Amino acid sequence: MKFSRRELLITAAKGALITALPMGAIKFLEPKEVMAEIKGPGKVRWAFLVDTYKCVGCGLCVKACKNENEVPYDTPVTRTWVERYIIKKDGEMLADSPMGARDGFTENKIRETAVDPKDIAKAFFVPKLCNQCDTPPCVQVCPVGATYQTTDGVVLIDRSWCIGCGYCIMACPYGVRFFHPVHKVTEKCNFCYHRITKGLNTACVDACPFGARMIGNLKDPNDPVTKIVLTERVGVLKSEYGTKPQVYYLGLDENVR
Repeated sequence: MKFSRRELLITAAKGALITALPMGAIKFLEPKEVMAEIKGPGKVRWAFLVDTYKCVGCGLCVKACKNENEVPYDTPVTRTWVERYIIKKDGEMLADSPMGARDGFTENKIRETAVDPKDIAKAFFVPKLCNQCDTPPCVQVCPVGATYQTTDGVVLIDRSWCIGCGYCIMACPYGVRFFHPVHKVTEKCNFCYHRITKGLNTACVDACPFGARMIGNLKDPNDPVTKIVLTERVGVLKSEYGTKPQVYYLGLDENVR
């Protein structure tokens, strides 16, 4: 069987993504650290807040995202997903995200392993999405400028320029990028940029019935997201990469990858 250059690049990128991504680390931020990262031109710096205490893993956010952004419903890729973590009493940690949690979590099995509720010390859910980094490595490695950053901090992809090389997928330490199964170009969350620039919430924020997701403008001191980020104990994922992620978490557990 012969493969085109594009197919080979896609295969290589997927393999690198699976094998090269390291385990994550959590850093809890001081208000001065957050403020130091939002200096710059303009009056808007979009940021996302996830409250893991409120997430129940229902999957409504994933469904809404797929429908809003035309990601085929029955494919195992999605712009946002929810991970389930189970910490057993013996210290073993289990995690999964079947179909990105599109249909929620309805079984007491993780990756075909049955878990006895009596053995569980702690269980929780963690939504994930593009971190819209202040220093995005995906922008730096794109050879054709298809991935770029707006003045209000959101990283976008121009499908008409993307050549599907997969460099951005390999560069992202958060594993948020994938190849769109229809358009055959790189895809990821863009904070529903077509909505937030019109004064609307993202599709996932509107779909969450528990208020586990919020989006706001960090340059507005009266924005609810800004107030929470500056007054409560928030964390970010994989701060060691120096990407300055703009997705903040309440209630992050040390076991989150």
